[in-house]
Amino acid sequence: MSSQAAPVLGRREINRALLSRQLLLERASLPPADSATARAAMVVQTIEHLVGLQAQAPFPPYYGLQSRLDGFCPDDLAALITSRSVVRIALMRGTIHLVSARDCLPLRRLLQPVIDRGLRGSFGKQLAGVDAAALATAGRRLVESEPMTFSRLGQALAGQWPHHPPAALAQGVRALVPLVQVPPRAVWGQAGPSRHTSAEQWLDQPSQPSGEPGQVLVLGLADLVTRYLGAFGPATVRDVAAWSGLTGLKPVMEQLRPALVTFRDEHGAELFDLPTAPRPGDGPAPVRLVAEFDNLVLSHADRSRVISAENTKRLYTINGVIPGAVLIDGFVGGMWRLSRSRDATTLTIEMFGPLRERAALEREAERVLAFCSPGTSHEIRFGPVS
Repeated sequence: MSSQAAPVLGRREINRALLSRQLLLERASLPPADSATARAAMVVQTIEHLVGLQAQAPFPPYYGLQSRLDGFCPDDLAALITSRSVVRIALMRGTIHLVSARDCLPLRRLLQPVIDRGLRGSFGKQLAGVDAAALATAGRRLVESEPMTFSRLGQALAGQWPHHPPAALAQGVRALVPLVQVPPRAVWGQAGPSRHTSAEQWLDQPSQPSGEPGQVLVLGLADLVTRYLGAFGPATVRDVAAWSGLTGLKPVMEQLRPALVTFRDEHGAELFDLPTAPRPGDGPAPVRLVAEFDNLVLSHADRSRVISAENTKRLYTINGVIPGAVLIDGFVGGMWRLSRSRDATTLTIEMFGPLRERAALEREAERVLAFCSPGTSHEIRFGPVS
């Protein structure tokens, strides 16, 4: 399809396409509880379809999955973490994401330039004079002998590099070696510090693809882009770059162009998409409460497809915490938070405008409360309009 003749997609049409692919227009249903293998496979499949869930904090991925999967419970994800079927590792934009074991190392290899650029920008001067290969070897040996916090890793490395800050040394290893966070971190109902080991050791996988068919999933940039479009499209080249942190993606899009369809948004920007991906029009969208740090609101250069510029300023806090978002008619119209006491859990919704869809909001809030605090007293509050 020629870009000059490309049809225009309105903002609501782009929004509904995004929600559909994010399983927020219609939830998928998990198999029954007595089908443990099938349930686990579907949760992993969902995580892979979404190309991971952002996971700086331990528990937002649980809420991200419960907003998308009917029947999901915390043990569904906790079991995958403890069985090493999914892991938490620095990937897109250099931030921690929850991904499948199969995706972990292939994605990390593709996104290594993003990790390297982040290291140069934050700790480059502090690591001047440190041999990167020697640091990687020393760090890998330490974390593979015993999972370590960054504090302990930095202290252990300081003996070899006494003139460099321990924190910078540890972050250098984080960039040079694919480190995963190990349980009990991020296991529902448990707590623990962020301890790290290498992905290769944790997953018992080779550090480089073996070349044997089916043994290692080897992703190329073209595959990464098509997976992004499947979860976040239709999208511009800038959108893919904003999500991944990668630069120089225009040639990849041009390589893919014959296999894609193109559209224009209302401002004339070219949108790429998969020919068979859902684009359900501009019909109604249900109320949803999406998780803190949800990729829904973080994965496009132009986020107007899901949140207005005005509401962006309200949702994106100065301390870098992205609260849970309230979707009304498909767009962010407020935020929500949980608070707990000894005997009760309260979910507070703060709208960015007049309160609408109250009954639907209460149903969604009850769903979240039943998920995170079954068997306890629940309360739903509506905070002041901000």
